[in-house]
Amino acid sequence: MSKIWASHSPPVVVRCRPFNLAERKANAHSVVEWDHVWKEVSVRTGGLADKSSRETYTFDTVFGANTKQIDIYRSVVCPILDEVIMGYNCTIFAYGQTHAGKTFRMEEEDPLAGIIPHTLHQIFEKLTDNGTELSVKVLLLEIYNEELFYLLSLSSDVSESLQMFDDPHNKRGVIIKATLMNAYSSLSRSVFSVTIPMKETTVDGEAFVKTGKLNLVDLAVSENIGHSGAVDKRAREAGNINQSLLTLGRVIIALVERTPHVPYREPKLTRILQDSLGGHTRTSIIATVSPASLNLEETLSTLEYAHRAKNILNKPDINQKLTKKVLIKEYTEERTSETGSSCNS
Repeated sequence: MSKIWASHSPPVVVRCRPFNLAERKANAHSVVEWDHVWKEVSVRTGGLADKSSRETYTFDTVFGANTKQIDIYRSVVCPILDEVIMGYNCTIFAYGQTHAGKTFRMEEEDPLAGIIPHTLHQIFEKLTDNGTELSVKVLLLEIYNEELFYLLSLSSDVSESLQMFDDPHNKRGVIIKATLMNAYSSLSRSVFSVTIPMKETTVDGEAFVKTGKLNLVDLAVSENIGHSGAVDKRAREAGNINQSLLTLGRVIIALVERTPHVPYREPKLTRILQDSLGGHTRTSIIATVSPASLNLEETLSTLEYAHRAKNILNKPDINQKLTKKVLIKEYTEERTSETGSSCNS
């Protein structure tokens, strides 16, 4: 059984990273300003002399270049970890241009630990304190050139490309199978999932299992292929990302406008994220941008996607199932009640 909570729009957080070495060497100037109090990000779209041409966006939280990893973690992740333990599906997107700081936000090791190390540490800490009978399952997927790869394989000499199809009986949603291929690129998208089935008992002694799930998603934003200098293989990678993200944009627009058909099934990315966008998942979005004039187009694209996503509605529910023993007991009691009613009528 599941308990459905009220619809909610995903909180959207924006973080502008500091200038990197390449931007400093190119003498790029800053085009991004942020206001923590008003929760606004403003982008100057004219030249250095043009102070009036700008686009301004409002978000749930805005972080500047001096923000620490732990501050982002406490603001975005901590509030939803308890909900994962309660049995909710939760997703956090890190969304932005290549080199905008998404993976750094997700994966960096101590002393600058990102979201994934902090999350795993705190999940096990909470579960230890909880004393519940449970198990923890971890999945790490990469989407590269519309191919899926399982990155936690024990095989050291080959990467596994994965096939994905829908369960015709809808018992498991999307199913993933392995085939042999080999690929790797920084222009990929990754999905890190932690699933926690927990066995608990009610005050009446009835056993049930609830399952919490947390998806941490690293999304590459579309690149301007000419701007980035991508050629041959790199250009094809960027082209696949661009096509995938165009569809993601159409999905977001369809959800915001409440259209009957949402194009989830076109690229693998939107199929994997289907329940996180307009489904039964509690979703948060971290949009990462560069402050540099070199990346003006990509920064505006990221902020447009993030601003649209604020209007998506999700309906989170708890994944809670009664054990077979309890289901049989309920069925027997129901049948006994029906028999008694028939005899008395």
